[in-house]
Order: sequence, then C-alpha cells, then structure tokens
Amino acid sequence: MNLNISDSNFWKIFLIRDYSLLWFSSFTTMLSMQLRIIATGFILYEITGSGLSLGMLGIIQLFFQLPSILYGGVLADFFKRTTIIIISQSVGTTIIFILFYLTFNESINQWHIYIATALLSINSTIGGPARSALTANLVPKKLLINAVAANTATTQIGSVLAPILFGILTVSLGASYPLLIGSVVALISAITCIFIRNDNYIKNKNKMSPVKNIVEGFIYVKEHPILPGLYLLDIGVTVVSFYRQIMPLIADRLFKGGAAVVSILTAFNSIGAIAGSFLVVFLSKIKSKGLLVLGATFIYGILLIFFGLSTSIFFGALFITLLGATDAVGMTVRQAIVQLTSPDHLRGRAVSLHSVAAMTANNIGHFEIGITSELIGTRNALFFGGIVSCIVVFIIWKTFKGVGTYKLEV
Repeated sequence: MNLNISDSNFWKIFLIRDYSLLWFSSFTTMLSMQLRIIATGFILYEITGSGLSLGMLGIIQLFFQLPSILYGGVLADFFKRTTIIIISQSVGTTIIFILFYLTFNESINQWHIYIATALLSINSTIGGPARSALTANLVPKKLLINAVAANTATTQIGSVLAPILFGILTVSLGASYPLLIGSVVALISAITCIFIRNDNYIKNKNKMSPVKNIVEGFIYVKEHPILPGLYLLDIGVTVVSFYRQIMPLIADRLFKGGAAVVSILTAFNSIGAIAGSFLVVFLSKIKSKGLLVLGATFIYGILLIFFGLSTSIFFGALFITLLGATDAVGMTVRQAIVQLTSPDHLRGRAVSLHSVAAMTANNIGHFEIGITSELIGTRNALFFGGIVSCIVVFIIWKTFKGVGTYKLEV
C-alpha cells in the first residue's frame, strides 16, 4: 500500500486556526498528565520506598484502561469529538485537584493514589481517541503526516516542561504544588477546545451498539496489511523495556539521586522524543516506512542496554535522550499510518485499538520492569530488556513480511 502525501512546508498546519487550538489543548493536556504522573510516582515512592508499589500503578492502569479505551473509540465515532474532550478534561481537572488537596494537607496515602490513577486512566482513555481522531478532521490529508509529527513533538514539549516544573516546585514549595499546577493546566486544556469552531463533525448514520462496533474495529485492524505486525512489535518490545514511569527507581538505584535526577532524566527523554518526531518529517524521502520503524526499534534496544550500563548521570542523560528519539520515530510513523488508512466512521475505533496495543504493553511493561528490578536489580532489568527488544525486532522482521515491505511516501 503506497500513499503519496508530500508537503515541504511543515509549519503550514499552524495556519489552520482550529488545528492550532487542538494542538495547544494537546500540549496542555500532556503537561498536566506528566505533572500528575511524575508527582504521584514520586509521592508514592516517598511513602512506600518500593519498586513494587510503582509497578502496581501499571497493573491498575492496564485493568481500567483496556475496556474504557475501546468504549472511547466507539464514542469518538458516534458523538461530537470536541464535546468528549471538554468533558474528559473537566473531570481530570477535578480529580487532580483532589490529589493536590490531600497531599497539601499531608493526608494522602498509597490507596488515594491508586484510586485516582484508576479514575484518571478511565477518563483519559475515553477522551484520547476523540482527540486523535479529531486531527484528521481539522487538516487536509496531504498535511496529516506533519500534523501527527507535530502532535507527537509538541505534546512532548509538555513532557520536557513537566519534570522541570516538578523539580522546581517540589524542591521550593513541596510535592503537592505540581498537582495544583496540573489541575489548572487541565482546565485550560478544556477551555481551549470550546473555541474550536469547525471540527467537520459528521453524524454517524449507523446505530450505536458498543459490542458490535468494537468488533467492527477489530475486523478492520485484523485485515490491515501492516498494523497487526506493528502492534505486536510495539507490545513485544515495550513489555520488557518500559522505563518511563519508574524514573524515581532508576534515579535512586542507578544514579543515587532524588527529585532533581528524576527531572533531568525525564526532561532529556522528552527532548529526544521531540527531536525524533521532527526527524520523521526530514526522513520523508525514505519510502520504506516499515523498515524505518524496525530500524529505529532495533537501535532503541541497543541504547537501552547502554542506558542500563550507565554509571554517570551524563551518560544516562545522553542515552535516555537517544532512547526518546528512536521511540518517537516509530510511534509517529505508526500513528500516521492509522490516521491515513482509516475512514472517518472507523477512525475512532482504529485509533483506540492502536492505543489498546500501546497501553497494554506500557502497563504490563510498567509492572514487569518494577518486578524485575526488585528480583535482579534495575540495571540488569534494563540490560535484559534491551537484549529481548532486539530479538523481538528480528522475529517481527522475519515473521511479518508486510512490515518490512510497507511503503508510505510522505
């Protein structure tokens, strides 16, 4: 399957008013989410001192995200997408503010964090497919690859600012204040979407039947020439290598640091992701996008090995930057393929099933690396994850020929 959608002016997408509003809303959403994730992870580790307690966050997210993301995909195909986003962000604002209140009054415990994580997992995954699917409604098809790259890059800007804000606020004011700022930013995200005028909403003429609609989405993905292989690649690698949400553990056990080291590692990882997202645009002349994903993922595995072997924060920051870049290349190309090859009436479900694969891998990986770190040590867990990642890439390349031969001209 070949698609020719080249356009040399990357910045043209920001001349589209409604897309710019969606972009800003996505940026503030990511900033709020990252502030909450970093803060709750830090607070939880301060309370328990256990890698297992951090790993439990992954299991909780997995349990609640899977059913809600599928339902969110159906909602995105049957209801106005901007309305779904506004409601989702408003609910998120309330929950994060409650976490701030509990932390500020020193009454928070690990169960508060677990319950809030469950509720926010449901909320964000219901709103996520609507936000992703809305992008294709706001920009011309020939600019969609640029919009997807911009979405990936600019939401990662929030991931850069979040650890910086977290470090400054936590050191100077206390761990509750990142949650306060997170709730305010989430509210700004909701308000921004109110001003999107033309979302090209087309009422779905089919009758909404969640189970039947979800099955339709599964059939579409199953018959896609490349998505099954890409999803298995994502799952196979991420399950053994997901390190982002155990940053407090990595900072403590690899580099003997606290909040400041968490901020440094998280920020550099996001800087790499921004660079990787824009690199996709500059690599547009490479027609073999499937091979591009495989190559980037293989390099990711190699880099994870070196990250696990790092003994200084300098090399740790270097390798985690490159990890962010290679991961972003694969993620951006995968998202673009889903958006470009899915009709509007199925796009929400296609996006949600893409998210199911990613979230399943992320949350199992979150738990796996937390447990493995306790059993064999954090350094060995990262080293092991890198080796297995490289093996998975080779297996996918040999088993799913469509991945290696897929071409997408941009």
